[in-house]
This record gives sequence, structure tokens and C-alpha cells, in this order.
Amino acid sequence: MGKKIKKIGVMTSGGDAPGMNAAIRAVVRACSYYNVDCIGVYRGYQGLIDGDFENLSARHVSNIINRGGTILKTARSKEFKTKEGRAKAYQHLKNAKIDALVLIGGDGTFTGGMVFNNEYNFPCIGIPGTIDNDIFGTNYTIGFDTALNTVVEVIDKIRDTASSHNRLFFVEVMGRDAGFIALNAGVGAGAEEILIPEEDMGLDRLLESLKRSKRSGKSSSIVVVAEGDKIGKNVFELANYVEENLKQYEVRVSVLGHMQRGGSPSCFDRVLASRLGVSAVELLLDGKTNLMVGLINNKVQTTDMEKAVKGHHTINRELLRVSDIMSI
Repeated sequence: MGKKIKKIGVMTSGGDAPGMNAAIRAVVRACSYYNVDCIGVYRGYQGLIDGDFENLSARHVSNIINRGGTILKTARSKEFKTKEGRAKAYQHLKNAKIDALVLIGGDGTFTGGMVFNNEYNFPCIGIPGTIDNDIFGTNYTIGFDTALNTVVEVIDKIRDTASSHNRLFFVEVMGRDAGFIALNAGVGAGAEEILIPEEDMGLDRLLESLKRSKRSGKSSSIVVVAEGDKIGKNVFELANYVEENLKQYEVRVSVLGHMQRGGSPSCFDRVLASRLGVSAVELLLDGKTNLMVGLINNKVQTTDMEKAVKGHHTINRELLRVSDIMSI
């Protein structure tokens, strides 16, 4: 067991996600509960390098549980990838007498924390905050549920237009190399087809499926496409290909983009963030480090940070089967 932890830093890094503020609040209030000082680090790893710190009390985080984004801001830092950058960060942490860090973010955030821990033996605990849900060691990442609800709400609105005009809509959702948002939102919004990177459907099968939909009497269709899907170079080329080969369809494209990241977090994300934030502080106080806290089968559990970064969170095969049956 290392030295007694008296001051914990908290930061958000990488892409923002709804629920990050709820996680910050949980860390700050858990520190207050255990009589430990809490320091907010602004702008992620760049803020560490610049020494952009602020003391946070329980009152500083009032009325933020319902806010999207992150009050601590977030940034990507090329400088932190260099030894010199990390040396500056360590010096600022030492000067501020910060003993440990809670890192809220995704795999890039955890990779930075692992490297820093290995170099300086500096205690770090990770909290998974990303709308993509692509982190190994947790069933859900903070922000995923809110993003899903946003996507479903938008697709419901697009469907009104699609059915009014007998159109085929391709709706592109975020997810980089992971189809979690596309698959879950696609099933939830009743999409006719769902295209995800984990399953290369192939253009011929997509055309055959859309023809089948037309023959069965469907006058409009929604196809949800994950941005990392391999079937077409991009969603616009895919739409052009379908329009050329299926003349009976009038095709439109909607790219939902960054609206998926914003908005007030869902109750699920607020509760998840609160549970993981408290757990992160308690782990540090117990002398633990280099772990990520996550939710597995509704229990807060830990995973080695290295496993969280290198592991692969697999898509739910049963949900794929359900989506095939539902698209009849």
C-alpha cells in the first residue's frame, strides 16, 4: 500500500459524453464525504501539462447532474504523448500535492493513464465515459444510453417524413469502429436494416433485403448505418448505389453527427455515473491503481486498465438475430 491519499484530481478527456458532469459530481462529493480534497483538472491531459487546476468542493458541483458535456472541458493532447509533456504534468501534480487521479473518458484516456502510471507510479482509476459503448470491462459506458435515446427520437421523426413521401432513408449514427449505437437504436426505432462494422452485410444482400421489403408492401424504409460500417465507402455513396439499382426507391441521407453527444443525460446515465464516481474514489483510498470501474450484470466491478484498452467489447449476437426477425 502506497502513501495515504489526501488529495484527488479529476479530469475528463477525449470526446464528451452526457453524464460526464454527473461523474465529476460523484467524485467531488465522494471526496468530500471521505474528507479528501478534490481538484478539478481543466482540458484533460493538456490541463495537466499546463497546471490548469481548481479546488472543487461539494457546492461547486451543485446543479450539474442534469447538464450534458463537461464543466471541466476536454481536449486532445499531443504533448502528453511525449516524455517531456508527461514530465511537466507530473511536476504540476507534485507542486499541487495531488496524490491520485480519476480519469473519465475512453480508451485513449486510459492509455494515457497507464503510461503515466508506469512512468511515475502515480495512482490512476478510470471511469468509462463515451457514447460509443466500445470499452471492454463494462456492459455500459456513461453517455451510451442518452445517445441511444437521442438517436431513437430523431429516427422516429425521420420516419414520419419517410412514410409521408414513400422514401428510403439512410440514417448515419456515430460509433467509429463499433456498431452498438446503430444496433440498439435500429432495433428500438424499428429500422428495416442495420449496417454495422462487426457484420459485413454486402451490397447484394442489402439490395435483396430492400427488394423483399418492397414486395412485402412496405412503402418506406429506414436503414441505420454505423459510421464505421464497411459496406460502402460512405453513406452517400451507399445511397447513390441503392438509388441506381432500385429505381422504385427515392433515397435520402441523414447524418446525425454531434447532436448524439449532447443533451441532458438520461436517468440511467446519471445513476451509472454516480455509482462509478463513488467507486473510483473508494478504490484510490483503498490503495488501488491502474483499474477501470465498470458495470457488469448491474454490479460495479473493476478491470485492469490494460485489459480495458486491449480487450474487445463484443456486439450482442442475440440482438442481431432479433433485428433480422423484426425486419420481416
